[in-house]
Amino acid sequence: MEKKPKKIVKSEFLNELVGKVQDGTFSEILDDWKWIFTYSARYKWAIVFYVVLGIFSTTMGLVSAVVSKYLIDIVTGYQTDKLWLLAFLMVGSTAFSLITGSLISRISAKISARIYNDIQSDIFDKVIDADWLALSKYPNGDILNRFNGDITAVGNNAVSWLPTIIIAVYNFVATFIVLWHYDPVMALIAFVSAPFMLLASKFVVRKQREYGKKTREVVSRTMSFEVETFYNIDTIKSFGIMRQYSQKMKDRLKEYMEVSLDYNKFTIFTNIFMSVLGMLVQMLAFFYCLYMLWHHRITYGTMTLFLQQRGALSGAFKNVVAIIPNFLSSSVSAHRIRELVELPREVHVPESSEMDKYIDRGFTVRMEDVNFSYVEGKQVMSFSAKPGEIVALVGPSGEGKTTMIRLILGLIRPEAGKVLVSAGENASVEANAESRHLFAYVPQGNTIISGTIADNLRMVKEDATDEEIVEALKTACAWDFVAKMDGGINASVGERGRGLSEGQGQRVAIARAILRDAPILLLDEATSALDVTTERNVLRNIIKNHPNKTCIVTTHRPSVLNTGSWRHR
Repeated sequence: MEKKPKKIVKSEFLNELVGKVQDGTFSEILDDWKWIFTYSARYKWAIVFYVVLGIFSTTMGLVSAVVSKYLIDIVTGYQTDKLWLLAFLMVGSTAFSLITGSLISRISAKISARIYNDIQSDIFDKVIDADWLALSKYPNGDILNRFNGDITAVGNNAVSWLPTIIIAVYNFVATFIVLWHYDPVMALIAFVSAPFMLLASKFVVRKQREYGKKTREVVSRTMSFEVETFYNIDTIKSFGIMRQYSQKMKDRLKEYMEVSLDYNKFTIFTNIFMSVLGMLVQMLAFFYCLYMLWHHRITYGTMTLFLQQRGALSGAFKNVVAIIPNFLSSSVSAHRIRELVELPREVHVPESSEMDKYIDRGFTVRMEDVNFSYVEGKQVMSFSAKPGEIVALVGPSGEGKTTMIRLILGLIRPEAGKVLVSAGENASVEANAESRHLFAYVPQGNTIISGTIADNLRMVKEDATDEEIVEALKTACAWDFVAKMDGGINASVGERGRGLSEGQGQRVAIARAILRDAPILLLDEATSALDVTTERNVLRNIIKNHPNKTCIVTTHRPSVLNTGSWRHR
C-alpha cells in the first residue's frame, strides 16, 4: 500500500506550496518567478534602496518604542534627567520612520508602475507579432483580462515580494529580540499569539480564496456580456430585443451582488471571530503585564513597550506568511501572461525588403499546390495574379476565399506548397510578415475607427496630404458623399463608422487601401454592401488610375466580372 506523505505544515497556503513541491509543479512556479525577476532585475538598485529604507524605518520604529518606554518611566518616576534628550530622540525617530515609510511607498509605486509599463509594452509587442492562428484560439476578453488584470498583479508583486519578506523577517526577529531582552516570557507570549491566530485563520483563508475565485468568474462573465452587447448594439436594436438584454444585464448584476453580499457577510462574521481571538490573546498579555507590574517586576514603560510590540510582532509574522499566497497568485498571473508571450511568432524573412526595388514593375502573386485546412479535408488550390489584372475568387461563404487571402498575407502558413510574391523569375519571396508591406488590404466587416475621415485614411500613410486623400476617395467613389459632410475629410465619424452607412464605410476603407499605394491590393468581400454599378465603377477606377497594380478580389456574386481585365477562380 502506497504511503501517503504527511502534511506537517498547517497553513492552507503552505500546504498548497508543499503539495506543489510533491507533485512536481513547483518547478513551474520557479520558472514563472524567474520570468518575473527578469523585469525586477532592471530596477535592482532601486529595490536594494527600498530594502535598506525599510530596515532603517523598522529600526527607527523600534528605537522610538524603546525611547517611549524610558520616557514613560521617567515621567511616572518623576525623574527629569535626560527627559528632553529622550523626547527629542522619540520625536526624531518617529519622524524618520514616517518619512522613510512614505519614501518606500513612493519608490514602490514608481517601480511597480514602470514594471507594469515594461511588461505591458513587451506583451503588446509580442501579442501583435504572435502567429495569427495560435492567437485566434484565445477570446478577446481573455486576452484583455490577461493584458490588464494579470499584468497588474505581476507588476505589484514583482518589486515588493523580495523586499517585503526581508523587511518583515527583520522586523519579526528584531522585535522578538527587543521583547526577549526585557522579559523572555513576554516575548514568548507575543510569539505564540501570532501563529495561533494564523492557524485559526486557515478556514478563513480557504473561504476567501473560494469567494475571490467566484467573484472573478462573475466579473469575467459580466464583462464578456457587456463587450458583446455593445459591439452588437445595432443588431440588438434592430431586432427590438433591448429589454431582453437589459434583463440579462440585471441578472448578471444580481448574481454579482449576491456573491458580494455573501462575501461581505462572511467577512463580518470572520472579523468578529478573529477580533474575539485577538482580544483574548491581548487580555492574556495585558493581565500578565498587570501581574508583573503588581509585583514590581516591570515598569509602566516596559508594560507599554510590550503591549505595543506584541501587536507589531503578530503583524510582522502575518506579513511573512501572507507572502506565500501572493507568491502563488503572482506565479499564476505570470504563467497566464507567459502563455501569450510564448505563442509562436510570425515568420519574418528580412530579405523581403530587397523586393522594394521592383515595386514600379509590379508583383505576381502565386500559389503553387497549396494545401491548408482549419478542419480536415478543406483545401486551397493553385492560382496566380499578375500586375495590371484583377483576379476574382468567386464562391459561396465557407469555401476558403478568406483563407486564401490570409495565406497571401502570410497570416497563416500552408501545410504544403508555397505562396510566392515575385517580380520575375529570379526575384521572389515566400509570403511572410515582412512581405506584408507590399499589400493594401480591405478585410470583411467594418474597419472604420472613431475620428475623422482623414484620420482613417492617414492610418496607412501618416504624411498624406489633403489632396492625396481626396484623390483616393474619388477613386473609391467616396468623394461624392464625403464632400457633402460637414467638414469634408475632417468630418467626424464614430466607432465602427457610426454615422456612415455600411456601403459608405466600405468605400472609405477602400480609399484607405488605395492611399497606401501598395503594388498589391486585396479586397475581401470589400464591395459586398455596394450596388453592382458602384462596385464596377470602383474597380474600373482602380484599373484606370493604377494600371500596374495586382488586384485580388473575393466575392460571392459573379455579376460584376465584366469590368475589364478580369480572371476568376
